[in-house]
Amino acid sequence: MINAPLPRIDLDEELQELLIKYCRLKHGDIWKDPLGKHKVGCFDVTDKSKLKKLMSNEKASLAIQDPPYNFIAFGKKKLEKFIDWCKEWVNLTYDHLDENSSMYVWLGADQSSHFQPLPQFMAMMEAIAEGGFGSKNLITMRNQRGYGTQRNWMSVRQELLYYVKGNPIFNVEADYTGIPKILKGYYKKVDGRETDNLERGKSEFIRAGNVWVDLQQVFYRIEENVNGCFAQKPLKSIQRIIRASSNENDLVIDFFSHSGTTLIASEILSRKCITVDIDPIYSEITIRRLERFRETGKTGWQNSNPFYEEILADKKLRKYLLDRYDIKIKREKIKN
Repeated sequence: MINAPLPRIDLDEELQELLIKYCRLKHGDIWKDPLGKHKVGCFDVTDKSKLKKLMSNEKASLAIQDPPYNFIAFGKKKLEKFIDWCKEWVNLTYDHLDENSSMYVWLGADQSSHFQPLPQFMAMMEAIAEGGFGSKNLITMRNQRGYGTQRNWMSVRQELLYYVKGNPIFNVEADYTGIPKILKGYYKKVDGRETDNLERGKSEFIRAGNVWVDLQQVFYRIEENVNGCFAQKPLKSIQRIIRASSNENDLVIDFFSHSGTTLIASEILSRKCITVDIDPIYSEITIRRLERFRETGKTGWQNSNPFYEEILADKKLRKYLLDRYDIKIKREKIKN
């Protein structure tokens, strides 16, 4: 088995400099899928002219946005700038969506700082709601692992805001939320025998709700893991959104690609995807993840990483990972 992890790329500027030469996109560039389905842009998404060029007058039926809310650091001034920035990309999202469409936004809530930026973002959306997006739901996804101290409840939740433009579709039977294994009960007679929910599969009376507890949080041991990416969302969560709020061949947009999960989910579910990332490294990871999926059927790198071959051939990069992180990357035999 390959054992070639990468540390968080966003926290290490020297590592970024070592990796960027292996990225095919520079700022302002656009990658077009050879099969004609998807596009990846590398630029600041608030650049209206570049975004217009990328979209090519196409309108999307669904937007899935995961802005890097961690960078606001805390502090009123930075928070205000973050919300002003959010207003820009939200308005641009609206402009590039069909008249009947949906937008989902992943957003955090810092419990040690008055839950910012979640309430401020919601207030901003309310302020621009007239003639714009309408609120639809607040979804909570449960993480298996949490964070916090011994003096507080551990935080194991991620918030997902659901907004609509016009009157979009909602495929109510598109996905099923399994009753969590942690909850035994819900007894029901089946073929004359009383059973509980652990024994039963799908039920026509149970559908996806706004508390998601049946998804696997991404970590290094599962196939879809992309080493180096710190904010990767579970593939199943993005697939659930896409199934519910779009149809086959629809266009899905994502202005914060990061690990490329929205693009991979769109590929799997026969949708088109246009995605953007300001960082050439994450743009490259997004492209490589699609290429890897098409070549091998694998959705991530598990214990390896997107730049494995380049690291093997780059003595300086290998030495840096060894000296800084005690990560020794070498050629491993892959068992079929």
